[in-house]
Amino acid sequence: MSAPDGSPVGAERSIGQLFASATTEMSALVHDEIALAKAQLKQDVKRGATSGGAFSAAGVLLLFSLPMLNFALAYGIRTWSHWNLAVCFLLSFAANVLVAGLLALIGVVFAKKAKKSQGPQKVAASVKESAGVLQNAKPHPRPELPRERTPEAIEAGVRTSS
Repeated sequence: MSAPDGSPVGAERSIGQLFASATTEMSALVHDEIALAKAQLKQDVKRGATSGGAFSAAGVLLLFSLPMLNFALAYGIRTWSHWNLAVCFLLSFAANVLVAGLLALIGVVFAKKAKKSQGPQKVAASVKESAGVLQNAKPHPRPELPRERTPEAIEAGVRTSS
């Protein structure tokens, strides 16, 4: 088993390798959260389109089916019951309104689901939480270098030895 940078797990890695690994993983996390937000937005758009389609279908059904359906249904009721023709037309209209209302109800259900979806908000909260954790993270305190190991001392030592 090896770490993402190819070094064996458990082996000591340099600070540069650790930083590069952390940067790579943070970048992957951000990319994954962006992809998640896109997928959730796509799902919300699909629900909204379904809702709009159901509302449109309800309107088209009510508009185009009324004349033909009303005549057929009204004359069918008249033949079956021998009621007044006006009452038969009112009953056929009520049947059309009932079907259109059912389609509109389906549209409302999908619209509420699209509105309630908290997909992008959840991702944004997750990103904020990750940022908060990183802002509060503090590096481990490093021991001070001995006097002879300061950069000036090392540079002075290099000059004297050459």
